Amino acid sequence: MTELSFKGKEFVYNHHLAVPFRPLIPQEAKGIGAPSMDGNLIIHGDNLHALKSLLPMYAGKVDCVFIDPPYNTGNEGWSYNDNVNAPMIKEWLNANPVGVEDGLRHDKWCAMMWPRLRLLHELLSETGSFWMTLDDNEIHRGRALLDEVFGEGKFIACCIWQKRYSRENREAIGDIHDYVLVYSKSPDAFKALRNKVDPTEDQLKIYKNPNNDPLGRWRGIPMTAQGYRPNQMYPIRTPGGAVHTPPEGRCWSMIEREYKVLLAKGRIWFGADQMGQPNVIRYVDEVEGFVPWTWWPSDEVGHTDESKKEMHAYFGREDAFDTPKPFRLLRRIVQIATDKDALVLDSFAGSGTTAHAVLEANKRDGGNRRFILVEMEDYADRLTAERVRRVIRGYDFTGTQRTELLRERLTWRGLTNAGDLVHKVEGIENLETGRFDRIKKEVKGGELIVTGETRVQERAEGLGGTFTYCTLGDPVELDKVLTGETLPPFDAIGAALFHMATNEALDPSGLSEVAFYLGETDALHVWLIYRPDLEWLKSAEAALTLARAKAFAEAKPGKRHLVFAPARFVSQKMLNERHIPVEFVPLPFALYKIERD
Repeated sequence: MTELSFKGKEFVYNHHLAVPFRPLIPQEAKGIGAPSMDGNLIIHGDNLHALKSLLPMYAGKVDCVFIDPPYNTGNEGWSYNDNVNAPMIKEWLNANPVGVEDGLRHDKWCAMMWPRLRLLHELLSETGSFWMTLDDNEIHRGRALLDEVFGEGKFIACCIWQKRYSRENREAIGDIHDYVLVYSKSPDAFKALRNKVDPTEDQLKIYKNPNNDPLGRWRGIPMTAQGYRPNQMYPIRTPGGAVHTPPEGRCWSMIEREYKVLLAKGRIWFGADQMGQPNVIRYVDEVEGFVPWTWWPSDEVGHTDESKKEMHAYFGREDAFDTPKPFRLLRRIVQIATDKDALVLDSFAGSGTTAHAVLEANKRDGGNRRFILVEMEDYADRLTAERVRRVIRGYDFTGTQRTELLRERLTWRGLTNAGDLVHKVEGIENLETGRFDRIKKEVKGGELIVTGETRVQERAEGLGGTFTYCTLGDPVELDKVLTGETLPPFDAIGAALFHMATNEALDPSGLSEVAFYLGETDALHVWLIYRPDLEWLKSAEAALTLARAKAFAEAKPGKRHLVFAPARFVSQKMLNERHIPVEFVPLPFALYKIERD
C-alpha cells in the first residue's frame, strides 16, 4: 500500500500511546440533569487528551464518528500544540499559529491529525462509520491518512457537499463544494446496517405518472432476469397485440402465474402504445427510503449562509462562530449512520451542531442516541454547550420564518410559456399575501422559488434531553503514585489499567472499589488493590497475599485473574504450584509496561 510521507511522521507515529490518561471531571453546574458519565457528554479540553481519556469506557463502542477538523486554509489561525518529545516538533510550538506562509503547514496538519485518527479508530465500533469534512486544501492528504489508519479497503465513499448556492466569482473557477470522507472498519457490516434516506428530488424524477394512475407516481422495472429458467420463458401478449419473449440470454423475472396476478392488478406497463416490453410498476410510496448518493446539493443538506443564520437564531448575532456546519448536513449523516441507540462522537465540536442533530433525531423517532462532544477552545462553555442548552430547553427566537410556496425548475418549454408561469406566481401572491409579511420571488440554481416570509418574535420549543459537562483532570501517572505526587481516584486509575490490560472498555456498572474489582473480559477478571491514600499504599494491607489471591479466585471462578497491586507477599511460583490462576502486576510500572511492550 502506498504510504503518505510527511515531516515528523516518525515522531508522531506512536504518540497516541504516550499521551497520559486524564480523568473526566464533571462540572455539574454547566450541564443539564444529574451528572452521568455514560450519558451525553460535552468535554472541554485538548481533544487528543480527551480521546485518550474516553478509551477506558468507550473503546470499540462508538457507532458514528463525525469530525470537522481545521481545513488548513492558512487563514484559520490554528496552532500545533502536541507535546511530542522531539526537538524538531518542539520547534514547531514557537511558530504558531499555522499560517498560509508556513512552508510546513501541511506537514503540521498531518502530524496533528495522525494521533487523533489513531485514537478515533480505536474508539470506533467494528460496525461503526467515520465521517470527516474537508476541502481541497487537505482532502488528498486526509484520504491518504485514513487509508493508512483504516486500510484502503475500508473506504466507503467521498460525498460532495454543495456548501454554496450562489455563484463564486472571485476565482477563475468558482468553489462551491466541500467533501465528506466516509470509512468503516467493516464496510460489509456497515452496508448491511446503513440506513436509507428520504428520496431527493433528483431521485424522485425517475418516478412519473404517464397513465394518470390514481395511486400516484411510479417507475417501470424491466420484467427480465439474467439466465435461463424453463418456467420463466413463456410468451407474453400485450393489450396492443404484440407478442414478446425474453431477450436472448435472459428470462422473465417471475413465473407466469405471478405475472398474471400483477397483470390483473394493473401492475404491468407495456408503454403508451400498449405494444412494448412488460415492465413491473413500482410506486414511489412502496420504496422504504433510498440508498444515499455521493452528491449532496445545498437544497437538501443546507449551506454556509443557512448555518450562520442558524447561529444567529440561537445567539442573536451571526458572528457567534465563524464556520458552523448546517444542521441539515449533520441530520443527513446521523440519519444514514445511526440507529436509535447509537453513540455519536465529535472531537472537533465547534458550534455543537452534531449534538443538535442527535437530539432532533431522538425527538423525531423516539430514539435513545447519545453524543460525546469535545471542544478545546475557550468557547466550549459559552457557545458549544450553550447552544446545546438552548436546543434542549428552548430559546427565544427573533427573526424571519420562511415557508416555500413554489419551486419550479426553469426549462425552455416553461420560458416559452412565461405568461403562464407569471400568472401562477401572481395567483400565489393574491392567495397568500394575507398570511405573510412579504412574498419573495427569486431564481437560484435554475429554479424559480417563491417564499412567504413572516417576521416573528417567539420562543422555539426545546427538544429535551440532558448532558454532563466535563473538564480534564490531572494525568494518571502511575510511576508517581507511590511518591504521593499523584493519587488519582480508584475509578480513574482502574479504568486506565483495565483498558491497557485488555484493550477493551471498562463497564463501570461492574466496578467495586470496596472489593478491589474492576471487571471482566471473555478470558480474565481484573483486580486493583488500591486506595488514594499514600500511607495505606505503603502498608502491608495494599499487598497481594496468598489469602487474598485465593479469595479473588474463589469469588469469581472459571477464568484467569490479573491483579494490580503496589506489592506482593506471595511468589508467582507458589501461586502456580497451588493452581491459583492469579497473576500479579506491580502497580507503579503497570501502565508503562503494558502500554509499551
